[in-house]
Amino acid sequence: MSLEPSDLELFFTEDAQLTNFMRLRAQALQHKNVKPQEGEKLLRTNEYIYLLDFTKQRLKFLWWKVHLKTPGKVIITGTSQHWTPDLTNLMNRQLLEPCAIFWKKAGQKEVDCNEADAQEFGERISELAKIRKVMYFILTFADGTDPSNVECSIGFKA
Repeated sequence: MSLEPSDLELFFTEDAQLTNFMRLRAQALQHKNVKPQEGEKLLRTNEYIYLLDFTKQRLKFLWWKVHLKTPGKVIITGTSQHWTPDLTNLMNRQLLEPCAIFWKKAGQKEVDCNEADAQEFGERISELAKIRKVMYFILTFADGTDPSNVECSIGFKA
């Protein structure tokens, strides 16, 4: 797939600092034997925070490009959170629907996805880009894959 001059490919970038901060929050609650706030989303060990940095704001969604080096699954969930992790906790109500789910089975060369949801999610991201400079996502790695085995980007027409 070649890029047109007006196309923009944005790569999902792990925010290791924010991922670590959210893991520390979960560990602190567990250590103190305290329950999270009602509706609070705590990161599981297979979940990581990623971000997209929008260099342009007016975008039209074109495509997803997800490459899984090994069989497995990645679930991309958007958040409506403007991150100020020292002040606010991520709540389940701040997770956007639908998620984009991509998977690759053993012996497969191509990555499959839930196309309608991925399309709707991509269009929603392009709408949010109009009012956001940065958007955060939870990437969940499952069925034998991990961050080192996944490359993920999203394409827009600027």
